[in-house]
Amino acid sequence: MIVRTFAEFARELDAAPLSADVIHHAKRAVIDWFAALVPGAVEAPCVLMERALADDLDRGRARLGTGRLATARTAALINGTAAHTVEVDDIYREAIYHPGAPTIAAALAAAQDRNESGERFLKAVTAGYEISTRIGAALGRAHYRYWHNTGTVGTFGASAAVAMIHRLDVDRFAHALAGCATFAAGLQQAFRMDSMSKPLHAGHAADAGWLAASMAAEGVTGSLNVIDGEAGLGFAMSDGPDWQQAVSTLGKDFHITRITFKNHACCGHTFAAIDGALELMARHSVDVNQIDRIRVGTYRPALEVAGNPDPHTPAEARFSLQYVVASALIHGSVRLAAFEPERMADPATRALMKHIDLSVDPALDAAFPGQRAARVTLVMRDGRELSHLQPTRKGDPEAPLTDADLDGKFLELVAPVMGDRAAQALLARLWALESQSDLRDLMAAAKTALNAA
Repeated sequence: MIVRTFAEFARELDAAPLSADVIHHAKRAVIDWFAALVPGAVEAPCVLMERALADDLDRGRARLGTGRLATARTAALINGTAAHTVEVDDIYREAIYHPGAPTIAAALAAAQDRNESGERFLKAVTAGYEISTRIGAALGRAHYRYWHNTGTVGTFGASAAVAMIHRLDVDRFAHALAGCATFAAGLQQAFRMDSMSKPLHAGHAADAGWLAASMAAEGVTGSLNVIDGEAGLGFAMSDGPDWQQAVSTLGKDFHITRITFKNHACCGHTFAAIDGALELMARHSVDVNQIDRIRVGTYRPALEVAGNPDPHTPAEARFSLQYVVASALIHGSVRLAAFEPERMADPATRALMKHIDLSVDPALDAAFPGQRAARVTLVMRDGRELSHLQPTRKGDPEAPLTDADLDGKFLELVAPVMGDRAAQALLARLWALESQSDLRDLMAAAKTALNAA
């Protein structure tokens, strides 16, 4: 039973200190999570959720991204949603999965509720990443056909992290994972048109994982073969994964050291095309007004998930290859400003979108999900064709964001909400997480800043 293998790994992880390298990468993940959390916390659906869940707010020991007090479970739910709202949260490529939004939301809520240290919190985050990314990678592309992995796989990341905070023994840890497996949900169809459902998947995963682990701590049991049994997750939601292969490097190769951090504020399936288009512009000093056609060849799921030719809302635009490539070519980047009403209505961007042709490149499709590539060709009005194969995305393990890049991303996203001084102070604390004894006031400065606004 694979849940017991994961539980035994967690106990071994708990028995020894994390290496300096793993601690550093765990802090990078947490910093990136806060960079996504804070801007998402002041947008819908989170502001609406605060109204719907008001009975659980202004009390408890956890805090929302706005700094507002909340019960732990509600903090996990709302913060998990917030961290996935503006589409800047991290990715584990091979699992087609955003691990940070659900895992860190649940871990932080539990750590604040139980007054655990920063060191304990980082260990919980690491456990959640290592277990959930392996489940996601094993479920593979077959799972991604219909399911949103962040909603399904994220439940395991959250549950494992909270189980670590609770210091569950092997049996109860296994039951936490078994219990959360039957809560795992999130359909791709929910975000193939305009809706708020996609970030809610991450919030639900954080909530469900928190609930399963908290109940297991009190003795609630689950079916221990619910993942690898004949009617379990692996067959019901995929094509019968090789679970032994999934855990073959567990405890030896830490996936948290190979996380993709986003460099654009939109769907990750669009990134290779954006990067390729920007590379051509820079390499050839292209005048965008002289472009006749743009051809983008990439892997099939990118077109299925992000092939919206006529987006009208920010949610739709973040999943439109045509929009983000055109916006990148005209404005030079795809940051949060790209999804403001004025930018989305820009006539030049809308005109260029009509000149973009998308297609599946069989070779690039065969390499998915382990490689996320795109071939971009600019056909110029003078007859020239400028082509570039973008083999990976900036932010992927092969082209990682540096610590300085992460700092810049954090300040760009957090300072407009919290103010420069509070954002700088929070960033400094996050880089020193392993020495923090109390995490309960991490977001108190956000509440002060928002109240003053």
